[in-house]
Amino acid sequence: MDNSILIWTAASIGFIHTLVGPDHYLPFVVMQKARGWTLSKTLAITAIAGVGHILGSVILGITGIALGIALNLLETIESYRGDIAAWLLIGFGFAYGMWGIRYIYKSRPHTHPHEHQTGEDHLEKHTHMEHGHAHSHPHRHFGRHAHIHGDERSLTPWALFIIFVLGPCEPLIPVLMYPAAKGGWIDLGLVCLAFGSVTILTMTGIVALASRGTVNLNLGFLERYVHAVAGFIIAASGLSIQFLGL
Repeated sequence: MDNSILIWTAASIGFIHTLVGPDHYLPFVVMQKARGWTLSKTLAITAIAGVGHILGSVILGITGIALGIALNLLETIESYRGDIAAWLLIGFGFAYGMWGIRYIYKSRPHTHPHEHQTGEDHLEKHTHMEHGHAHSHPHRHFGRHAHIHGDERSLTPWALFIIFVLGPCEPLIPVLMYPAAKGGWIDLGLVCLAFGSVTILTMTGIVALASRGTVNLNLGFLERYVHAVAGFIIAASGLSIQFLGL
């Protein structure tokens, strides 16, 4: 096969593989909305996770080629990695969703009694209370916004990165094996570059487009539900991988 055809094939597979796999972009879109990430931060996290996603399979494929490991064994290893990554994504999403439910409970509006104090003596304070000057104000423990400020200390980006490193690129191994069998290590590198760059560009492109419709979306009183919804969407994307093969 001509190397240009091989490279275009790798690029096409990378694009389609990313497009039909919601796990490649949904977690980043929903976490941007839930955590209040800027677009630049979201795209950086997406790209870094994408690099880890590609490198995991590239290292496995090159190691298998160098050691002469059979293709079917490499694909079996990738399948196990896929199961682990899917269950980790499900677990992460479910855990975050449950935290989001706790957030809903903690951020619900409620009242605390307050007493007016005029800065005068203790006797006047009691006089105000006796004349009904104690009153209540609506109050939320988490404030007005559902976003988590100070997110730079969050483990969420690291959790997503680790999950993506473990997640396999199943089409990459068969595409890698052909040029290696022909002894074309330069072609092998070009295939990895084409597949990887298109995959990452597709991930970040979809995230950027989707973010334009969600980042400025004002949900009003529904804002406090955004963490729970985000978590369960991530869990659903993991379930779609595990049971629907997406």
